[in-house]
Amino acid sequence: MQRTDEKYQAYVQILKEELVPAMGCTEPIALAYAAAKAREVLGCIPDKVSIGASGSIIKNVKSVIVPNTNHLKGIPAAAAAGIIAGKAEKELEVIAEVSEEQTKQMVDFLEEVPVSVEHIDNGITFDIIVVVFKGDSHVKVRIANYHTNIVLIKKNGEKLLEVPVEGESEEGLTDRSLLDMESIWDFANTVDIADIKEVIDRQIEYNTAIAEEGLRGDYGANIGSVILDTYGSDVRTPV
Repeated sequence: MQRTDEKYQAYVQILKEELVPAMGCTEPIALAYAAAKAREVLGCIPDKVSIGASGSIIKNVKSVIVPNTNHLKGIPAAAAAGIIAGKAEKELEVIAEVSEEQTKQMVDFLEEVPVSVEHIDNGITFDIIVVVFKGDSHVKVRIANYHTNIVLIKKNGEKLLEVPVEGESEEGLTDRSLLDMESIWDFANTVDIADIKEVIDRQIEYNTAIAEEGLRGDYGANIGSVILDTYGSDVRTPV
């Protein structure tokens, strides 16, 4: 595949779009991102929060620990994290920087502020709507189809942003219909590493750090430690 080919350029861009750093499981982070953006537009900490989420979001968020929250779980926790500590401009790293004091504020927020959650079905798999209220003011933010795709920002009835949502098409992303197995294999064997070095280097760095932390700590089923204990330095066990 030549660098000048349409597919070549598309595949490089798709890699950049897919290999985006995220602080934790991406569904709760997307919810935190929506909540952080809503609070940013509202201009203050809300006194009521309403969340609408499609079934897949509810399934994927309800039992997940939200990073940097001292092990809080679920949809209200993700929203609280975004509201209290979120930096919306960092998108999927929205809660990468959280102080100890902010984690305490999240707990207080969840105890003091009503957060309602309802299932919504607008005909798409990935759908998040966050509405934050403060007195007579309110802000509505909607993310649809993929994790950073804000399609609606509305404050006190005024639309500040609106992007039409037409089914499950991923507006703003490179056309995935260009992907096919033969071309992917061709691209993998002919790509100029310089064109993808930045994104691949970051992926290696982050995944290596995650793996090393997994071996140091006590997380989940400890699969890495189990493999090392079972096979040691066997060639089947990369160390």
